[in-house]
Amino acid sequence: MPIGMLGSLAICTLLYVLVCVVITGIVPFNQLDVPDPIALGADAIGLGWLSAIIKFGAILGLSSVILVLLLGQPRIFYSMARDGLLPPFAAIVHPRFRTPYITTIITGVVVAILAGLLPIGLVGKLVSLGTLFAFAVVCLGVLVLRITHPEIHRPFKTPAVFAVAPLGVASAVFLMLSLPSENLAKRCRLVRDRPRHLFFVRPQPQPFGGAKKAWRPGIGNSRRAGSDH
Repeated sequence: MPIGMLGSLAICTLLYVLVCVVITGIVPFNQLDVPDPIALGADAIGLGWLSAIIKFGAILGLSSVILVLLLGQPRIFYSMARDGLLPPFAAIVHPRFRTPYITTIITGVVVAILAGLLPIGLVGKLVSLGTLFAFAVVCLGVLVLRITHPEIHRPFKTPAVFAVAPLGVASAVFLMLSLPSENLAKRCRLVRDRPRHLFFVRPQPQPFGGAKKAWRPGIGNSRRAGSDH
């Protein structure tokens, strides 16, 4: 299994690099900060029909990834509960379907609420931030366990762990710091204030017939003032 995982990761990385080389050769890199850069490249070379196919494939690909993540996260909670890191209810398995149904329901509800209330740009940045942080923690944890408990039986050992693990932590932290922190902080403040606006802010009552406009000096007002005199 490790060979298959690492091999697929190497193939995907190579494909990503090749796609980036091709796209930046078609469109200047400073114009690729769009949600659909590959479709933009197809439009740039006059293949509009290919752009529609690419967008449809992107929707299918994203849908499959979201489905896999929603099914995988409850199983991570299940394993953590079996190790004592989460309450026992997270390890309860459905008597018929033999799946961790409680954590599946909780995960689906939380994801649906966050996806419905938060801006999609903020969700993407927070997911990237959380994933990179998890990568850094895993790399650091592997290094710490290799030092503190070298006697543990490991079916797979990270080769050159004293070089790979620190490089993994450094690369993850570097990518985390490269995220637009100022825009991210503003969006986080927006999310912090949004529940207050949704549940506590109420529209101010208006007087009968609508609110009166404040008087400001102007042509219309001066004419009315002259007619009064």
